[in-house]
Amino acid sequence: MKRRALIAAGLATPALAQAQRRPLRIIAPFPPGGAVDSLGRILADRLSPVLEQSVIVENRVGAGGVVGADAVAKSAPDGTTMGIVGAASILAAPLLQPSMPFDAMRDLMPVTQITDAAVLCVVNAAAAQRENWRTLPDLLATARARPGAIRMGTTGVATVSHLALAAIASGASVEFLHVPYRGGAEAVQAVLAGEIDGLCDLPPLLSPQVAAGRVTALTVSSRARLQFLPDVPSLSEVPALAGFDIRSWNMLMLAAGTPEAERARLFAAITQVARTEGFRTALRPLSYDAVTSESPEAARRFIAEEAPRWRDLVRLSGARVQ
Repeated sequence: MKRRALIAAGLATPALAQAQRRPLRIIAPFPPGGAVDSLGRILADRLSPVLEQSVIVENRVGAGGVVGADAVAKSAPDGTTMGIVGAASILAAPLLQPSMPFDAMRDLMPVTQITDAAVLCVVNAAAAQRENWRTLPDLLATARARPGAIRMGTTGVATVSHLALAAIASGASVEFLHVPYRGGAEAVQAVLAGEIDGLCDLPPLLSPQVAAGRVTALTVSSRARLQFLPDVPSLSEVPALAGFDIRSWNMLMLAAGTPEAERARLFAAITQVARTEGFRTALRPLSYDAVTSESPEAARRFIAEEAPRWRDLVRLSGARVQ
């Protein structure tokens, strides 16, 4: 009887530990339906069984991702809150906002990079037909002739889509009317409705609209064309923008002060998930490349190495403090 009781208790231990461990929150800093939100849910579904822990996604929206990153920075440093933090939120926003609610290097702890991507710029198909915008140089010619007349949307101030648009305008010496939105889903609806003439955003929500003929793709922000959009020219193919290579990445981060054992536990589980073909396949419709760091320390070094490039991008874009 005692032996059977001991065996039963041993078998119950993992389930009991899982029940006692609090859920892991993944903060997605953009609205439901967008690429970052979808990334969070794909990760959560696969991470939960590996961690033997409930994993939920919470949307904390605003300020181009800064609100979400701030929520992570101010969370309890116990490993139960992790955020999807974009490069622009921690490397561009401090240069473009008069004040930041947190210091990324002091208040956030990197776990691993998780994605890499480029920006796609499109125009409303009806506007493209009306204005004869077949290529990016066509759009730039109109912008040069009518400064400030073309309404170009982005997913928010200081986001990579804003910086890509501003860098194009600065590099080509043209002026657009910048119309920021609170996320990709809202911005896509605006360009489809003709409320704006064009939009720069990460490809996931835009690629289906390109395929359906509702928008016309003009350029991608990377140095080379994207494999899944081989017919869309890269920025570097436009003489005035030669050499441009604007790419974004997402980093999974915790609040500073989180015990190293918790960070190591999450790093091991995330890399186990993210390096599978199933995860990479799931990200393809989002137009993300799955990328992981060699270690949390390598992730920290990567952020430090990226900082000068983003300073240069902000300078090149001509964007100003809001």
